[in-house]
Amino acid sequence: MTTLPFDGAISSFYNDEAPEDVREAVSESPNEPILTGGYPYTTRMRKKAYEKDLYALQLELAKLQADARETGKRIVVVFEGVDASGKGGTIKRFRENLNPRQARVVALAKPTDRERGEWYFQRYVEHLPSTGEIVLFDRSWYNRGVVEKVFDFCDSHDRAVFFRHLPRFETLIQDEGIHFFKIWLSVGRAEQLRRFLSRERDPLKQWKLSWIDVEGLKRWDAYRDAIQETFEHSHTPAAPWTVILSDDKRRARLAAIRTVVSAIDYKGKDESVARPPDAKISGEPNRLYA
Repeated sequence: MTTLPFDGAISSFYNDEAPEDVREAVSESPNEPILTGGYPYTTRMRKKAYEKDLYALQLELAKLQADARETGKRIVVVFEGVDASGKGGTIKRFRENLNPRQARVVALAKPTDRERGEWYFQRYVEHLPSTGEIVLFDRSWYNRGVVEKVFDFCDSHDRAVFFRHLPRFETLIQDEGIHFFKIWLSVGRAEQLRRFLSRERDPLKQWKLSWIDVEGLKRWDAYRDAIQETFEHSHTPAAPWTVILSDDKRRARLAAIRTVVSAIDYKGKDESVARPPDAKISGEPNRLYA
């Protein structure tokens, strides 16, 4: 018999602790693509149409990277969202056809003892791009705004200091001439649980699970409150968030790429492809649902 990670804690949560409406949504439609009420599409984007659009958008990303190398553009994209919202899969589609020498993914582990003694933003500064580079942050300094708050990893004073420094830090990034994007992938609670259950049962995906994932299932409301508070402090005209509803991973990936390529001028840009993201599933933080 295969041993489930964390002694089957995710299945136990589903069976014993999940809100009744969430459990019913997953149990009644285990294979349906869309579980979240209010999502503007009832079915997942067809694979053939998705692959066609993805290919065209990855060509635009390749053009963008070539232009960045030639002109010295620097690009930063921050990806945030609750666990299982699709950050890793979206980042993979961003980067899979780019030259890895100039397109880096930054996914930092918990800080070392030395890093804990530094200015909070310091270890992130070290990973900002040089000329011609694209940097994709798989989680970022926003850990302090959300995860550290939810799990009491920082005190209220440190978090207040973080929010006070945050606008200035992001203004400095942009004042350097860096193209800066913040993308928040938002997934419904039933869909998140369904994805966790799938990971728990799949030996090839179990590595994605952590203690934080398991405990986080019980803290959905705390996450929602911390996210909303973080948006209030960080969604500014100079550094706005783009929230993308990610219950359909295919549509979300396309919307994320379009958020970037539609906003930057580069040589050979095809405006018909590099158009703004689907407004039905993307927009400002008031599009967040929980």
